[in-house]
Amino acid sequence: METVLQSPCDEQHPQQAEDFHGNLEQKSKLSAGVKKDIEKLYEAVPQLVNVFKIKEKIGEGTFSSVYLATAQLQTGHEEKMALKHLIPTSHPLRIAAELQCLTVAGGQDNVMGVKYCFRKNDHVVIVMPYLEHESFLDILNSLSFEEVKEYMFNLFKALRRIHHFGIVHRDVKPSNFLYNRQLKKYALVDFGLAQGTPDTKIELLKTAHSEDQQGSCLQTNPVVALGNGVSVSVTAPKQSTAQQSASKAADRRSSSLSKVQMKQGRGGKEDSAHHSVQRSVFGERNFNVYSSTYQENSSTKLIKQSKVIDVSSRKLVTKKKIISTKTVNNGGARKTASGCPLNLLCDCYATDRVCSVCLSRRQQVAPRAGTPGFRAPEVLTKCPTQTTAIDMWSAGIIFLSLLSGRYPFFKASDDLTALAQIMTVRGSRETIQAARTFGKSVVCTQVVPTQNLRTLCEKLRGTNSSSKRSQEEGPSRSENNTALPVAADKPCAPEILRKQIQHLQSDGALEMKATDMKGWDQVPDEAYDLLDKLLDLNPATRITAKEALLHPFFKDIRL
Repeated sequence: METVLQSPCDEQHPQQAEDFHGNLEQKSKLSAGVKKDIEKLYEAVPQLVNVFKIKEKIGEGTFSSVYLATAQLQTGHEEKMALKHLIPTSHPLRIAAELQCLTVAGGQDNVMGVKYCFRKNDHVVIVMPYLEHESFLDILNSLSFEEVKEYMFNLFKALRRIHHFGIVHRDVKPSNFLYNRQLKKYALVDFGLAQGTPDTKIELLKTAHSEDQQGSCLQTNPVVALGNGVSVSVTAPKQSTAQQSASKAADRRSSSLSKVQMKQGRGGKEDSAHHSVQRSVFGERNFNVYSSTYQENSSTKLIKQSKVIDVSSRKLVTKKKIISTKTVNNGGARKTASGCPLNLLCDCYATDRVCSVCLSRRQQVAPRAGTPGFRAPEVLTKCPTQTTAIDMWSAGIIFLSLLSGRYPFFKASDDLTALAQIMTVRGSRETIQAARTFGKSVVCTQVVPTQNLRTLCEKLRGTNSSSKRSQEEGPSRSENNTALPVAADKPCAPEILRKQIQHLQSDGALEMKATDMKGWDQVPDEAYDLLDKLLDLNPATRITAKEALLHPFFKDIRL
């Protein structure tokens, strides 16, 4: 296959095949692995040889690798370019949709555009302008408050742009929002996970959206017990009238009692070793996570941890499993393992075993693409209807990291553990109430109070002006407002986590000197009001990018 879009430099500056070998020899500072990757890229897409001199690899992800290259322009000077090489197994529709996002929405308002695209067989290279940028971790604790304000304003400009076209980015995070501190330039990149809203203006995202809707089934999610009496449960939306008539027990179905042993290295070790940034607020290792059932309107119970699983029930389900044929839109047939009949009641609620009814239920399918720690509550609870509001939640997490000086702020390897961490900041009751608005039932065995965002961020950053005010005003009325869970070696109840955060504050979050404040001693209330609206647990009322730009927090920038 030939290139999708040929560079105008092809005929003006032809290169011989051996030239790129000479280029590789000049890259003595590159590792042998990177040199080999560059050579393979030249071989996979030979058109690049005549146009670009690849200098180095500047990024690598699950679905692509990014290289820095220079191109000889007709004017005679060289221009730096970023070459994104997509993995050969990428779906053609996904590649085409990403290109359409870049060409339609990109090129203005801090959204990355596209220059050229090369293709040879199953290898695709997207060429974009190169923006030299700083690492978020390297500059987090050196940013002034005004720089943070400008950063967020420009992020919302980019989100307003893509949301106008009905694009849900799904992976908004610092590494996907490039920032050149000196030039004050910004770029939202990587639309590889992008999805379209129902009214999207990106035609190829409409096709992808329709495919994502196929095969989704709304089933019950588990209850997760986080040790020492703390457990979280999420159940799926109520079923249709026809299904409800089959069984009134649909709301209290159980799901698998599964133990998930989450093994993770000590969080924040890399940050403390290579960066000046404080360690992650959240972390977990060796959590014993169990799932049980939740019955609406029932009293909250402590989920007993047990290793006992009814093996006979597992054997029974293999005999009773029903194979059904489901007709899909294209007229074909798909065989799926269906659940037990809806009139078959579950009998393992609040027990240490799993019945055959629960074992036969299918898992709920919903979009959950994104980066852990930045996923919105509606993503974590597998809500099938997700909007541009999930990008605004991710922007709120970035803002939370900027205000607190902690990155990453949330750190969990399990979706429901991540939801429990969100509860400790935004409150368990608030989370339960918000979940009901998008058809989910959540239960937590303990009431976790919501945190005061200003108090939280100031204590973590070290400015601690709130504690100074409290000393002037007298003793605090309640210790609940200072509760914050942090990385723990074992599952901890909220009261234990409160003690740990007090140790963290006294040990790691030292107060800044007056000369180092950089405006952090004068953070207005509008900043935390905007943060509160970004971290609204209800996606229907969460602030939009357009509304955020009009927020009083940015009044001086707008002027």
